[in-house]
Amino acid sequence: MAKSSSLNVRVVEGRALPAKDVSGSSDPYCIVKVDDEVVARTATVWRSLSPFWGEEYTIHLPLDFHHLAFYVLDEDTVGCVYWGPMFGHLGEGGMPGSKVSTQPALDACSCYSMTWTLPCPPFHRHDDIIGKISLSKDAIAADPRGIDSWINLSRVDPDAEVQGEICLDVQMLEDARGRCLRCHVLQARDLAPRDITGTSDPFARVFWGSQSLETSTIKKTRFPHWDEVLELREMPGSPAPLRVELWDWDMVGKNDFLGMVEFPPQVLQQNTPRGWFRLLPFPRAEEDSGGTLGAVRLKVRLTEDRILPSRHYQPLTELLMESVLGPAEEDTASPLAVLEELTSGDCRQDLATKLVKLFLGQGLAGPFLDYLTRREVTRTTDPNTLFRSNSLASKAMEQFMKLVGMPYLHEVLKPVINRVFEEKKYMELDPCKMDLGRTRRISFKGAPSEEHVRDASLGLLTGYLGPIVDAIVGSVGRCPPAMRLVFKQLRQCVEERFPQAEHEDVKYLAVSGFLFLRFFAPAVLTPKLFDLRDQHADPQTSRSLLLLAKAVQSIGNLGQQLGQGKELWMAPLHPFLLQSISRVRHFLDQLVDVNGEEEAGGPARALVAPSVIVREGYLLKRKEEPTSLATRFAFKKRYFWLSGETLSYSKSPEWQMRSSIPVSHICAVERVDEGAFQLPHVMQVMTRGAAGGLHTTYLQCKVRRRKDGAEGGPRVPSRPPPPGSLQNVNELNQWLSALRKASAPNPDKLAACHPGAFRSSRWTCCLQAERSAAGCSRTHSAVTLGDWSDPLDPDAEIQMVYRQLLLGRDQLRMKFQEDPNTDSSPEADAEKDSGATEGACPDALARQREAAGRLLEVLADLDRAHEEFQQREQQKAAPGPLGH
Repeated sequence: MAKSSSLNVRVVEGRALPAKDVSGSSDPYCIVKVDDEVVARTATVWRSLSPFWGEEYTIHLPLDFHHLAFYVLDEDTVGCVYWGPMFGHLGEGGMPGSKVSTQPALDACSCYSMTWTLPCPPFHRHDDIIGKISLSKDAIAADPRGIDSWINLSRVDPDAEVQGEICLDVQMLEDARGRCLRCHVLQARDLAPRDITGTSDPFARVFWGSQSLETSTIKKTRFPHWDEVLELREMPGSPAPLRVELWDWDMVGKNDFLGMVEFPPQVLQQNTPRGWFRLLPFPRAEEDSGGTLGAVRLKVRLTEDRILPSRHYQPLTELLMESVLGPAEEDTASPLAVLEELTSGDCRQDLATKLVKLFLGQGLAGPFLDYLTRREVTRTTDPNTLFRSNSLASKAMEQFMKLVGMPYLHEVLKPVINRVFEEKKYMELDPCKMDLGRTRRISFKGAPSEEHVRDASLGLLTGYLGPIVDAIVGSVGRCPPAMRLVFKQLRQCVEERFPQAEHEDVKYLAVSGFLFLRFFAPAVLTPKLFDLRDQHADPQTSRSLLLLAKAVQSIGNLGQQLGQGKELWMAPLHPFLLQSISRVRHFLDQLVDVNGEEEAGGPARALVAPSVIVREGYLLKRKEEPTSLATRFAFKKRYFWLSGETLSYSKSPEWQMRSSIPVSHICAVERVDEGAFQLPHVMQVMTRGAAGGLHTTYLQCKVRRRKDGAEGGPRVPSRPPPPGSLQNVNELNQWLSALRKASAPNPDKLAACHPGAFRSSRWTCCLQAERSAAGCSRTHSAVTLGDWSDPLDPDAEIQMVYRQLLLGRDQLRMKFQEDPNTDSSPEADAEKDSGATEGACPDALARQREAAGRLLEVLADLDRAHEEFQQREQQKAAPGPLGH
């Protein structure tokens, strides 16, 4: 039985953050970290103490993760403090390499002195720490609905920033002199980097009662191998716990804490510890800053489940497939009808995504969406309210467009969106928001009038809107056939429901309401959320995008609301919008002119065909076994393409000669410590050859900036982002995720690897001298980022549907099933029937009861299967040492 776990994380906004810049503001961004793995970095919001990020991530994880942390930092390009490669080591006088102070450093920048412990620093070396939020797995899982609240930032305590594991073998022995505790300290892995070089000098200290012993110190490694046995004699008194502490040795000043494990006396007597144990900080109450560091609004929800073998889900899958082929108007007891009644809010959006993927995989996405839209159209009496709510039909159609149409969206909108970001033209039509002084500073021709600004802005807006409309109306042939067929079915359904002449526009509005209002316009407004840009827009560009999105929305509404409402200042744009509407009508007519026999999605269709490129771009590839070159010259720029079949590369996109790595040969994709090559943002792709030997390819993510700094995101003239501060870490995360997902089906994946490199006859990470030495760090193949190109997983999708149906099982029983404890007289039956389904004919009621009975029976079978598998797991699981 497979297991799945995923975190839905949304970093919404911050408030009341402290000012870190001399200007009295900050440039905040947020890092998301799961255990020891950095999984995401938000964009930087420039010059704001109340930033809005609005960034959402789906993170697929192993079930044994422990905590989720959010670090808020202020991005700086020039600072008075050098934090070192691991964001640490500010000492007296602010000199690099001196000892870390745990007290706030009262310098001009109000920076906090600390030791940073991220294994791959996704920030500039002068960035200032603001605070952090730490959430345990138990805290997240306490409420199935997750966390949605403002949380105060806390100060970062260096002694609490621990990570990694230690391997121990403890024995209790007795001889003539009494009891003896033998602690075999074997090794540790993934320790926090405490030194300026990005490593540590770790040693272990073992406490038992009043006695303590230490291991030797191993220099410059986060993966020490001690293999030392420490023996301590039992002293008179009550039984004492065993505590093992790890420290980083320093020549000057006090040693740095790396973490600890502790075992109570009863564990030592009943089941002595043996194995890997997670390092923990010293127990202490978390200090509440009282809001002095500001707060961040977070939405976090954990989804954990155990997936049964496919055969157990087959009956429920068949019921779902049958329900979309029946009459949607009369259906009240099928699984889909029950789900529609039960779900709401974010849960409805997640369910819609799962259902769309499930039916896509079965080749029934068209009938599924047709079923939902017909149910909603049947219940709608006023065509002006059609699909205006966030119903299951609306959410399913929205998610379907994102899953199937994202490449189409990028092809249509990306060229113009890039122009808006790079040209940074000032545009404004609202007199209340016009900055005439700004225009004067730009033109040097004196103070312009509102009319001059409006005319100039109108010309710029139409200059962007024209190509957008041209790209949309000319994209019929590029729109995915599955989307076109769904729109055709939608239009036919609406025409049948509202055939009157006065409702002629409803058939157009039904389609444009989804395509323009829920797809094109939101992508124009927030390009980053649709992967059109790597960063959020600055305030000026955001305003330009808002004006363009309003125009696209008006076109999608076919001009029905032009001249109404409070935004009369949009009137200068109305002639252009009205001219575009006739072209849009013609486009919508062409869009639905598609062969109705073609199935939407095709049988067992994957979202992305194996040959389709899912990611491409420049990376720096390390030469094979460079001999005399310096490290940075050993990496050469190459253009890479990743599909489900190969990872190929060449000197440039136009280069005809390509080398390739079969995806089926990949057995691990992992980060590389910065110290391995003295370079950040490096990953390794490990492959297994035909003879079984391992080969490693090292790749560095390094965005090349143009002189204007526009590549990868907007440039703010007064504070340009440092190269690689945002783009490189997100690029690394996205490549890691894409490669891990592409190679997920591969057998014989590695459980451990070396996060360093074999150089100068030893591994830079664990200092082992054998190239063939076993890996010293766990791999993270299960850690990936969810996106539109995620592979279909029918069992995981139907499992979520099952969980949602369980929530409505009691309601279904009360509505359609007989209760043996109630009166069974004909009069009671008639009253019950009329109360259960008002206006339903006896035949329809009988069908509904039969459907409800089948559904309840299927749910009961799945309940039993889950219970049986859980009992087997409990029987197989041997009791292990605590803390493992």
